[in-house]
Amino acid sequence: QKYRVENLYTGPMDDAAAIAIRDCNPDGPLMLYVSKMVPADKSRFYAFGRVFSGTVRTGMKVRMQGPNFIHGKKDDLFIKNIQRCVLFMGRKFEPVEDVPCGNTVCLVGVDQYLTKSGTITDFDDAYNIATMKFSVSPVVRVAVEPKNMNDLPKLVEGLKRLAKSDPLCVISTSDSGEHVIAGAGELHLEICLKDLQDDFMGGTQVKISDPVVQYCETIQEKSSTIALAKSPNKHNRVFMEAEPLDDELVEEIEKGNYGPEKDVKEMGKDLVSKYNWDPTDSRKIWCFGPDGRGPNMIVDKTKAVQYLDEVKDSFEQAFSWVTRKGPQCDETMRGIRFNVTDVVLHTDAIHRGASQMVQPIRSCLYASELYAQPTLLEPMFLVDITSPQDAVGGIYSCLNKRRGQVTAEEPRMGTPLVQVKAYLPVSESFGFTADLRSHTSGQAFPQCVFDHWQLVQGTAYDVGSRCYTTVRAIRKRKGLAEDVPKPDTFTDKL
Repeated sequence: QKYRVENLYTGPMDDAAAIAIRDCNPDGPLMLYVSKMVPADKSRFYAFGRVFSGTVRTGMKVRMQGPNFIHGKKDDLFIKNIQRCVLFMGRKFEPVEDVPCGNTVCLVGVDQYLTKSGTITDFDDAYNIATMKFSVSPVVRVAVEPKNMNDLPKLVEGLKRLAKSDPLCVISTSDSGEHVIAGAGELHLEICLKDLQDDFMGGTQVKISDPVVQYCETIQEKSSTIALAKSPNKHNRVFMEAEPLDDELVEEIEKGNYGPEKDVKEMGKDLVSKYNWDPTDSRKIWCFGPDGRGPNMIVDKTKAVQYLDEVKDSFEQAFSWVTRKGPQCDETMRGIRFNVTDVVLHTDAIHRGASQMVQPIRSCLYASELYAQPTLLEPMFLVDITSPQDAVGGIYSCLNKRRGQVTAEEPRMGTPLVQVKAYLPVSESFGFTADLRSHTSGQAFPQCVFDHWQLVQGTAYDVGSRCYTTVRAIRKRKGLAEDVPKPDTFTDKL
């Protein structure tokens, strides 16, 4: 832990918690990271985690800090007692009085306060231990519903338990009331659905929709026109434009290297030196989104606007909404920077409340994206295939048929096998394993892992392009009008 503490702990490296983690000190403040929930019986979960410093004891009073806890605030923080400590012994659980640092432990009575992961400590000034970053992201979704509608409460309860037990699985409810499960790929979803039916619902059967791939909305260039929207009472005006963010910067934001909790000056210096940002812009990032930490941002480029701080909440509210559901096909946005170029506000506060401001800001955000060559990003798998030399032809023909791109082919030293690496769109990966086996007489073994997001060819307005047809298909599936709205539908005239 001596050299890992910088990656483990999100607080300053000279506070008591960081020093105790560095020394792995059993007498220091307790710092424990809960990484997942393990089902104990039909209704309870054990919180499984590792003690990084201090000693955890049965009955001790602790601070339970969820993943959204911010130092100095009370959100996502619970102060409770630990009911029991237990150790995993193969398939059995062994109750123990205390567990010193360096060991893993299961805690009872924590599952009501932490959903999937979090930090448990007895140090009042502690920051969180860094959340686990997964190299994959949940890009494949299915909708589930019970075969017998009387089993709906069972399904809802089962989904809650599945969400707790699998840290990567994301459960959500769509606007139409469907229950949606998102996983890393076809196999991961299959395992989640099997667990849901057999373990969490006691064998109750569910109907499963065809798998659907998650796309992201993005843009290719700066907005061709500055978008203007007026409030319903016509007393307020918002002017905005959109521009794409660097791919590297988007990845850094997703890794958590830039975000709302980072020091503004440090972040500003980095943005100026690495990404050639204007020094003034770099200090005026209002918020990230969706959910306050996503790979999109609003930057304030206004000059001396009165009452601007009073409508900042309206901007954040509208921005969070829009980045979660973009104008092209209600998908999440990625890699877009929105610049607020000017705002004209009424002097009387009653005329510039949220009811007047959220709607024009939303319209302005939508129009800014649609003025900037809107397109989609599709998720790509990195496929690693091992097979004998004579089956390579079958691998290539199978990949070409599914828009795959081979990036490397290397012989495995000392064996008659060849390793082929390729990129494959997730949308083309359903049934890929079975197809590959039939092309190679069962000799090839593929492994897929999510690798990156790739631009879809064309824009949402290029008739006949892949982006155009994909957007229309998604809109049709979601019950929206098939044509993407023109930006003018969201803007007003001066």
